[in-house]
This record gives sequence, structure tokens and C-alpha cells, in this order.
Amino acid sequence: MFRYSLSVDEASDERLDKYVAIRVPALSRSKIQRLIESGYILVNGEVKKASYSPAVGDLIRVRVPPKRPDVPKAQDIPLDVVFEDDDLLVVNKPAGLVVHPGSGHPSGTLVNALLAYRPDIARADVNPQRPGIVHRLDADTSGLLVVAANREVQAALQAQFKAREVEKRYVALLHGHLTPAHAAIEAPIGRDPHDRKRMGVMREGRYARTEYTVKEHLGDFTLVEARPITGRTHQLRVHFASIGYPIVGDDKYGRRHEQIRVPRQLLHAQRLTFTHPRTEERLTFEVKLPPDFRSVLQSLRAGDEKGSS
Repeated sequence: MFRYSLSVDEASDERLDKYVAIRVPALSRSKIQRLIESGYILVNGEVKKASYSPAVGDLIRVRVPPKRPDVPKAQDIPLDVVFEDDDLLVVNKPAGLVVHPGSGHPSGTLVNALLAYRPDIARADVNPQRPGIVHRLDADTSGLLVVAANREVQAALQAQFKAREVEKRYVALLHGHLTPAHAAIEAPIGRDPHDRKRMGVMREGRYARTEYTVKEHLGDFTLVEARPITGRTHQLRVHFASIGYPIVGDDKYGRRHEQIRVPRQLLHAQRLTFTHPRTEERLTFEVKLPPDFRSVLQSLRAGDEKGSS
């Protein structure tokens, strides 16, 4: 599809590149010259040289190809690899690490680290910005991610997620004394029409279900194990906030005045189960809570012990 069409109504001794540059100020002359050389500017359907002088009656069509996204560069960033073989890796992502490059995060992501650790992953996705990525965790969420090393395995794993055959279990610390001990939250989730970076429970949203089990009550806080049956964006954060028990440290959906100071949202992807696409073996991986999460729990438990003594 051509972005600009120019009809030559008057005779001119201008070169083609200058003629287009004057009439299409959005494009620099050097950019126009490159477009001419690449065959993106046609005169009456034909490629002409930049020195060609347009004649009366000529129809000049200018096509500007879409900008290709920058390919992430390999960066030597430490990775906690829990498992790997020729087809996939399971990584324990630390809090604070963004999964793939995007707005505001052109580098320093998990993808940049993966490209340094396993260069073959660069061929695992048609999207060069996120090679091998099957699912994501928020930047401030820690825990397990599976990454594909080739397109065949990536497609198979994505199909498992879509069919809800992958089991994910998270640990979260919530504000409040949550009851009952076992329950499910079913509420549709959609994008906030007033803030595109936020999600919310909305009637027109997509079906979402979260099951949880209370593990421990710690004063005015509750430690839970949560299992998202569906995989909506920010699902656990939105669901727990919607019932009045937001995740501690969540600055987007949580409470403005924290009773305790924490470095990030206390949400950890602790357990991951899926079927290996090549071997068809059912695999389960589990990792401990990271030190920052454990430290908060220890402080709360110590406070409970003092209060009960």
C-alpha cells in the first residue's frame, strides 16, 4: 500500500528526490533517496533514478515500509537456570527483571540474558523482540518461567497454556485476614478504559478464575497459595484486590498506605507443571521463596511471637 501519491501538474527541472522531498516534508531527502534505491518510490509504476526529472502527467507513488523492531542484544546478565535441554529452559526469574524489551525497557531484560546464555534462542520466534518467550511474569513478580529454544517447542508450549494444561502455583502475601481457608474467585477481567496500563474486574471482560488456599495468618496479613486457572494479565493482583485483600507491595492495585515497607509486590511463581513437548513427560519444578519475601515473613512471625508472649 502506498502512503503518498503525487500527480505532476506542472513542468519542473527538479530531480525526483528533491521533488518528493519538497512535497513530502515528513521524509528527509536522504530517506527519500534510500527509498528510491530500494524501489519504494515508483513513477508511473516504474523504478526511476533519483536524478530523474518528473514530467507533466507523471504519477509518483511513495511507499514507506514499516520500521523493523530492533533485535535485542545479548547481555551478560546472571540467570538462575533450574532446568535445560536442547528444547527448553526453566528459569527462576528474580524480581525487578523485565521479561522482554518494550517501551521503557530497551535492554537489560530476561531476553537479553537468554540470548547471551543460549544464542540459539534467537531463532525461536518470528517476533525478534521476544524469542522463546511462552508466558510472562510481571517485572516485580519472581519465580518460574519456561522458555522455548525453538519454534516447534514454543508453539507446543503455547498450545498447552491456551488449553489450560499448564499448572501454575503462586505464593502471595495479602493485606487483611482472608477467609475462608479455601475458595475460588471468578470475575471477568478487562482493560481499564480510563488507564490502558491497568486491568480490572469488568462485566465485559474475559472469564477469569483463581483458586486459593490460605497457608498462614500473620496478624493483619495472610499468606496464600494461589492457582490461576486462566491466564489473564495481572489476574492474581486484580482478583485479590477486587475482594478487598490486595497483594502487599502492589503499587498499582494495592493500598496507598502500607502497614509494612516492602521492596516490591510479594508475589512469587513457586511451582510450574507442564508436559515436555518432545518427550511427553510431565514435568514439575518448584523453587523456594526469594530472600526478600522470606525476610518479610520472618519479621511478621517475629512480631506475632512478641504479641503472644
